[in-house]
Amino acid sequence: MKFRDYYEVMGVPRSASDDEIKRAYRRLARKYHPDVSKEPDAEDRFKEVGEAYEVLKDSEKRTAYDELGSRWKEGQEFSPPPQWDFHSQGDQDPRAFSDFFEQLFGQARGAQTSSVSRKGHNRQAEIAITLEEAFSGTTRSLSLEQVEYDKSGRPQRKQRQINVKIPAGVTEGRQIRLAGQGDPGINGGPSGDLFLRVRMMPHRHFKLDGKDVSLELPITPWEAALGTTVRVATLQGDVDLRIPKGSQSGQRLRLKGKGIPGEKPGAQQVILKIVTPAPETQAQEDLYRRMAEIMPMNPRLDNEEQL
Repeated sequence: MKFRDYYEVMGVPRSASDDEIKRAYRRLARKYHPDVSKEPDAEDRFKEVGEAYEVLKDSEKRTAYDELGSRWKEGQEFSPPPQWDFHSQGDQDPRAFSDFFEQLFGQARGAQTSSVSRKGHNRQAEIAITLEEAFSGTTRSLSLEQVEYDKSGRPQRKQRQINVKIPAGVTEGRQIRLAGQGDPGINGGPSGDLFLRVRMMPHRHFKLDGKDVSLELPITPWEAALGTTVRVATLQGDVDLRIPKGSQSGQRLRLKGKGIPGEKPGAQQVILKIVTPAPETQAQEDLYRRMAEIMPMNPRLDNEEQL
């Protein structure tokens, strides 16, 4: 039996609200109604849409379907799990729909139970953290939605809070495994695991590349020309940085060990950006002219020779 993705049929995401699902159904029902549609497969599509809406409009059916559907794709071979035991309470004749619908929600379908203990399904989620949290580590409280089964075997959605320890040195895309925090086991089996994928939030000043961080540092022309020492922000706090004499805009200065910590800690790249002040007085304009006279140069000369 092929799995049917009712969300794909309706053209809505799994997070769609009841109103969004209702609007999608009305639009598709008008489009594929056999009495008005000129589509060659209008009748089949109309039935597909009706079946999808029958499930997604019903909170109980949708909750049960979501527990299965998140792990399957349209067209994959599918069979209900042994613990599946859903008894439809509606008046809709399941024979009006597909075999897939009848297997899951048909009133005539008996309970399929098993005495075999099974581990619960693993779950995946995403957690967004700041660069500061990645550097120092932290503990976060998360609210997760979980499907549990009551005494009659009906699925119910419940919210639960868990505390998650984020280790120092975590990087973008890393998965944190929380043993036993997934779906509950079946017939006394152990719970599955929860895998949290780390997503780094954008930072106002720093950019992240693996374990390395970069920071753009504005400096004046005289600081670049003469060299100096300035205070620079890092994830560990401000440090002194020596600007070499004759520095250029775009030049990178490396601060070893100032990136994300770990067995091999990352570095911080400081990218120099020379900011030239606009002259506001006659004296300042005269100073620029004097500089042009005593330090003549053409920074475009090399580029012109290459053309």
